[in-house]
Parts: sequence; C-alpha cells; structure tokens
Amino acid sequence: MSLHSRNALIALVITIAIIGTVLYAVNYLNRQRIAELSAIENQISIDTLSLDTQFSLLETAPCGSVSENTELSGELGDLGDRLSYAEGQLGSENTRVIALKKQYSLLEIRDYLVTRELASACGTKPVTVLYFYSNAGDCADCDNAGYALSYLRTTYPKLRVYSFEYHLGVGALRTLESLLKIKNTLPAFVIQGTASYGFTSLEDLEKQFPKGALATATTSTQK
Repeated sequence: MSLHSRNALIALVITIAIIGTVLYAVNYLNRQRIAELSAIENQISIDTLSLDTQFSLLETAPCGSVSENTELSGELGDLGDRLSYAEGQLGSENTRVIALKKQYSLLEIRDYLVTRELASACGTKPVTVLYFYSNAGDCADCDNAGYALSYLRTTYPKLRVYSFEYHLGVGALRTLESLLKIKNTLPAFVIQGTASYGFTSLEDLEKQFPKGALATATTSTQK
C-alpha cells in the first residue's frame, strides 16, 4: 500500500470514528432529554393526584390536619426549574415541552386554589405572586423579572411564586387571566391580589409587597 493510500485510509478511519462519536453523543443526549421529560410528566401526574387529595382533606379534616406549607408546594418550584431547563434544551416550540407547560400551568392553578381554600377556611396568610410572562419576543424585561422572582423564592422560602406563560392557550389559564383582569402588558404580577405591570429592578419589585409580608415568608421549606 502506498503512503498516499495509507494516509487516506487513516484519515477515513478517523473521520468515521469522529462521526460515530458525535452520533453516539447526540443519541445519548436525546435519550437523556426524553427521560427527563418522562420524569416531569410522571411527577406532574403524582402532584395532581396529591392536590386532589388535599381538596378532599380540606372538606373533611380540621385545619390542624392540613399544613399551610405542604411538601408538594416545595416541590413545585423544583419541578418548574426542571421544566425550564428542558425548554432551554429543546426550545420553547417543542410540542412535548408545550404540552408539559400546559399541564404544569394547570397544576399551579390547582395549587393556588388550594392555597386560597386554606386561607379562607383556616385563616392562613400565604404570601403569593402570580407572574405572567411571554416567550413570544414581546416582553423585553421578562427574563430579568424571572431572575428576580427566582431570587425572591430562594430568599423567602415560604413565598409562593406561580409563573404562567401568557400566550400558552390553556382554557383555565385564560379564565384566570380574565378573572384577574390581566392585560397584555408584560411582565405582569399579581402580588397579594394586586396587579402591576412592568419590571425595573429587584428593589422596586420587593416594594410592591405589603409591608411585612416578605418577613413572614422566611421560614420553612417552600417553592
């Protein structure tokens, strides 16, 4: 075999090895992403059943039997973070990601309703933020607002943050937006029942909370 032929053969082998490695890596990452999405789907199903059980408990059990800050509420934030990561990896237009976001939005709404039931029936005083954002390119400040809320959620463990994509097209979400009279001026916040629009800074966002509200949200494990 001539030197030229041998070099060509070596180059071909190296090229095939590189292509094979790349294909293996891509397939591996795809399998990991699918596994992650499946895990999120399973967790949403479990959490939905848990919320249904909580509704039943509220109807039959004394208030002392139902904690204001359930383990499920603590898991919602982690689940949302995992879903955001999957969206970042697969894109906001991925059909499976969109389906999961719709399920997660319904789960958040149900948790919000449970929180309100507890507040009404048992006199609890949760601190809640409903955050409406957009991935459609029509919300320049949504990323910064999201980062600020993530910081607040970490700093104040009992703060309940519910994030909704305004244009997601879920019937229950549209009803919620209508009941709260949320305008298409994003980002939008509903803090302790009061709506506001736009984001400038973390400090200004904190000032929108009623005096002393965040001070009550610094203990326990929460979303």
